[in-house]
Amino acid sequence: MKSSNKPDKETFETWRTDPKNWKLGIFYFNKLDRRIFPPKRMQGMGWTVNFANPLSILSLFGLVIAIIALATLFQTK
Repeated sequence: MKSSNKPDKETFETWRTDPKNWKLGIFYFNKLDRRIFPPKRMQGMGWTVNFANPLSILSLFGLVIAIIALATLFQTK
């Protein structure tokens, strides 16, 4: 990592591909990575949640609650 606090693209790629950062092969857990939604292990497949970042977990719950609220609001009877 460079001397600045922001990691470079190479560091992000190393974190993404490092098996130690993936619990059970599917849950991304990296305390050094501050991104809320880092890319998935397989590049181009979207994003995942960094379970080591509390803001990521709160964002995930907020998104799920928003989806449930919208589904309840717009459901047809």
